[in-house]
Amino acid sequence: MIRPTVVEARDNYCIWLEFEDGEAGEVDLSHLVGKGVFKAWKDPDFFRNVRIVDNDTILWGEEIDLCPDALYMQLTGRTVDEVWQRSRSGVPHA
Repeated sequence: MIRPTVVEARDNYCIWLEFEDGEAGEVDLSHLVGKGVFKAWKDPDFFRNVRIVDNDTILWGEEIDLCPDALYMQLTGRTVDEVWQRSRSGVPHA
């Protein structure tokens, strides 16, 4: 698993992410807003309070978390197999 090192909320329900391998960029989460637990994101202050906990979990409040692996794949366009193979082999991910 490639760990996130920085997360920041951006406008229009996007977050900026940086990962330990140097990959960085913005991920659009607007397609989730208003659905199920993501209704809480309609409060802009709530959405802005995103953070990293336990060295890898992207968390809002105490109930909404997103998988950093899925966010990494969305950001980089890599597949599960590519991410898994690179993290197991110790090959740099950049």
